[in-house]
Amino acid sequence: MKRGLYAQLIHLALPIMGANLLQTLYNLADSYFLGKLGKEAISAPSISFNIIIFLIIFGAGFSSAGTTLISQAKGREDADKVEFYVGQTFGILVLVSFLIMITGLLLTDPLLRLLQVPTGLTYEYTKTYMRIIFYGMPFMFVAFAFRGILQGVGDSLTPLKIQIITVSLNVGLDYLLIFGIGPFPVMGVAGAAWATVISRSIASVIDIYLLSSGRLKIRLRMSTIKPDRRAWGLIMSIGLPSSIGQGVSALGFTTLQGIVNTFGPAVIAAFGVGGRIIALFNMPAQGISQATAVLVGQNLGAKAPDRAVQVVRYGLMTIAVFIIAGMSLTFFYGNLLVRFFVDDPEVIFYGATLFRIVSISVVFFALYTVLIGAFQGGGDTKPIMVVQISRLWLIRVPVAFFLTSIVHMGPDGIWWGMFASNFVVAIVVWLLYRTGRWKYRLNSDTI
Repeated sequence: MKRGLYAQLIHLALPIMGANLLQTLYNLADSYFLGKLGKEAISAPSISFNIIIFLIIFGAGFSSAGTTLISQAKGREDADKVEFYVGQTFGILVLVSFLIMITGLLLTDPLLRLLQVPTGLTYEYTKTYMRIIFYGMPFMFVAFAFRGILQGVGDSLTPLKIQIITVSLNVGLDYLLIFGIGPFPVMGVAGAAWATVISRSIASVIDIYLLSSGRLKIRLRMSTIKPDRRAWGLIMSIGLPSSIGQGVSALGFTTLQGIVNTFGPAVIAAFGVGGRIIALFNMPAQGISQATAVLVGQNLGAKAPDRAVQVVRYGLMTIAVFIIAGMSLTFFYGNLLVRFFVDDPEVIFYGATLFRIVSISVVFFALYTVLIGAFQGGGDTKPIMVVQISRLWLIRVPVAFFLTSIVHMGPDGIWWGMFASNFVVAIVVWLLYRTGRWKYRLNSDTI
């Protein structure tokens, strides 16, 4: 029985890992090609990333809430409720996407000034990149809905197939639009942003067709999209704490980016590239965490909490192997990884130092990421909200500010702030997990 449960976890997690990896390649492709244009160009996606994450995090939170409700209904084998929550999840995400698009377009300039983005090319490139990405926000949210819905019913392979198609298209368009190959004009930073938006728009068309056609054994019906007060209340009660936690954390990342920006383009580039490489190695943890959330939800819905606990144990053991191997690589060979993206001696120096300080703490952060899956699957997101906010605002940002501005450690103070926050939150979440409260947050008979 346990062996079968582990097989379910891996069967669900592997495609999620692949899809998350490909999603990361959206940003890595931009960084790779823009790195050929110089430090100012590659800074555009680096600076934009944290701002965009802050604004789209509510979509990710509501999508995860939909996954929780769909997976628990799936565990009870209630097909009508599954399709009901499919429609409710899709509807709320589409509405939120347009609200975020408008907000992002209105706040682009104020946010860049707040972050003290250097004037000149860095500012203009970042502004151009961000505004184009915001125009494509509804397409991104359709993808959120698609992945969340299908993962809730245990299908993580179909979203991966869509990602393979669209990421391949994105990489090709990056090359054509950034450098102006053949009949295409030279668009530089704007070309990278348009490549992302075009590829996502194609993905959203495919997603909507598959959901509405019934070819995936579930169906998106207009009758289920109409807002239901109780369902939206449930989605918000689960999704809002998660979204607020991640959103306020993202604001903390944005504030941290402001500290990074004071050290100039080389540190900005090292921070951006280093963060994306760490995110790449942390992809398996995110995949295991998402798969854990689905299987925890299904087993809690089926009133089998012992199996839910076993899912979490398997997830922790599996990810420990992945992340220790990955962080050993960044610790010893971080300079080579940075050089692949930016062949600038100053950027390579700062990037290699970042990896030597931060790599060990990322092991703890990966375990923390898996544990979050248990709370998400049980719909118990409020404690995680508090931890996520504390990670940035009580630990990382204050430590980074103190070490850079008071102790005058330079960029190393930022890297040590990252280390401290990763280590502390892992310990705290483990203690919360041990209380077992995540198993009883939702009454599966009433959702």
